[in-house]
Amino acid sequence: MRVALLVTHIRAEEKLLLAAFNKRSISPDIILDRELNFELSRGGEQLAPSGIAWQDYDLVFERCVSTSRGLYALAILNGWGVRTFNTYETAAVCGDKLRTSIALTRHGIPQPHTRVAFTPQSAMQAIEDVAYPAVLKPVLGSWGRLLARVHNRDSAEAILEHRQTLGDYNHHIYYVQEYVDKPGRDIRAFVVGSRTIAAIYRASNHWITNTARGGQATNCPVTPELDAICVQAARAVGGGILAIDLLEDARGNFVVNEINHTMEFRNSSKPTGVDIAQGVIDFVIEQIGVLA
Repeated sequence: MRVALLVTHIRAEEKLLLAAFNKRSISPDIILDRELNFELSRGGEQLAPSGIAWQDYDLVFERCVSTSRGLYALAILNGWGVRTFNTYETAAVCGDKLRTSIALTRHGIPQPHTRVAFTPQSAMQAIEDVAYPAVLKPVLGSWGRLLARVHNRDSAEAILEHRQTLGDYNHHIYYVQEYVDKPGRDIRAFVVGSRTIAAIYRASNHWITNTARGGQATNCPVTPELDAICVQAARAVGGGILAIDLLEDARGNFVVNEINHTMEFRNSSKPTGVDIAQGVIDFVIEQIGVLA
């Protein structure tokens, strides 16, 4: 079995994944995204930086820090018929919050009230349609960066002006969500194939609860209700190995907030007692055998 791990650099997650591969007697080739040099204008066999033909890999496992590098690499490799986790189609939907919202709506998955607009004027109307407080998010981005909660028209106008003047074209797409008054926490659940293998609560005194922003992780029981909505959400975006971020509304109902296709999990195995890396790798190995 020949596997490549495509990375920007080896983080804690990649070390855990490599250890999990090694437990199954597999030693992946490590390929750095900064060394990629794809030939797009000719057909035939294409060599990876490892000197191996890309088409000879049973699987390329994409773990790039850069969303754009990972996304384009997946598009090229899938176009050549190379099997990857996740696929380009799944990554393209998850990497774009607008496309994620469309997919969730199409499949009837509960999510916060969401609107999108393309000018400051229409964005102001979208914010007031959602009602204050509202949350402004970039359509591309992660780790809770550039989120803004607006409580009134004055603060909304100031943020819209800054984004219109200082941001690039991505920041001129105004993605607006209702603010869900969660109980001081949100949920990150880890879906591998058709099963939610673990979940954590992420608690913080700040309204942004990402662990990258200081949120504290504790175990969240995977109930049948939680498993069902997570698996449905994963299928809605194409399935694979995904982290589903959920909020609990005032009635305790789950709503899907975001879906991550290159998930971080180093802070989640200890509180849950689940070896997430091994669960991921065992699923990957199984899928190689099933799809061979």
